Amino acid sequence: MKKIIFPKPLKKGAKIAVISPAGAVDASQLEKGIEMIKNRGFEPVIGEHLYSKFSNGYSYAGTEEERLKDMNWALNDNEISAIWASRGGYGCQHLVQHLKLKKFTENPKWYIGYSDNTVIQSYLLNKGFASIHGQTIKTSSFGVTDESYDMIFDVLKGKMPKYALKSHAFNKQGNIEGELVGGNLALIYALLGTKYSFDFRNKILFIEDIGENFYALDRMIMSLELAGVFGKIKGLIVGGMTNMGDEKENKSYEESFDEFAYKLISERISKYKFPVVFGFPNGHIKDNRPLIIGGNVKLQVKDKVKIEF
Repeated sequence: MKKIIFPKPLKKGAKIAVISPAGAVDASQLEKGIEMIKNRGFEPVIGEHLYSKFSNGYSYAGTEEERLKDMNWALNDNEISAIWASRGGYGCQHLVQHLKLKKFTENPKWYIGYSDNTVIQSYLLNKGFASIHGQTIKTSSFGVTDESYDMIFDVLKGKMPKYALKSHAFNKQGNIEGELVGGNLALIYALLGTKYSFDFRNKILFIEDIGENFYALDRMIMSLELAGVFGKIKGLIVGGMTNMGDEKENKSYEESFDEFAYKLISERISKYKFPVVFGFPNGHIKDNRPLIIGGNVKLQVKDKVKIEF
């Protein structure tokens, strides 16, 4: 089994690159997050095309060439100690064939993001590098808890997360340990059958999503089933399922854990014996706590749930 490399903890004053690998952002949407990096004692370094815009059926943060330039700069500049995506959206798949890691392998750094950034994180893990599946610099319409950011900075400083959760009716009990893979379900699904897909064998899989009709959610879960994913993994963690089904705006944080979406998933995996956790606080939700993609997880699912890296 390949040994996963964890970047070194950041020291005070370390430089954090802020880039936009996918959807477009306005400066006003990032002001709070960039100021937060400064207030934590680090130096934000703005990508050349952070605020660029390019419309081609979607509002991208620049052309593919512009976004790729910023990504490869951030990955390979030895002065940069971590890379924080401004947002997700769509566009990371454009870049993945052209990523360069020559200097990155000599000086690995944390990559932070979620949603569409799952593509980059799968790529990095296939190369043997861990990353942080956590909140982007742009805060969502439903906001972000202070703790969500606090815990990302903890990881950057070398402190791995631990979680204790209340039980969920759909949970399946068990006690296992393994490497964590996954992220946004739509992107896990989109990468199936490509060389950029996660390796699922003997892994613990995490999934979350937003804005999918229930039939689309079922189609993605069925694709994982048909690809043999559920026969390979040793555990499953299900995070936020937000604005699912009729896609009406959620009225509360708790509704981000869509019960009908959970029921669909639970039914599809009912024949498997691995432990399952529903309601993990990560995804397109206000309380978006970080997970380490590539991290070794101890997972205990009983009357209560314990997750420890």
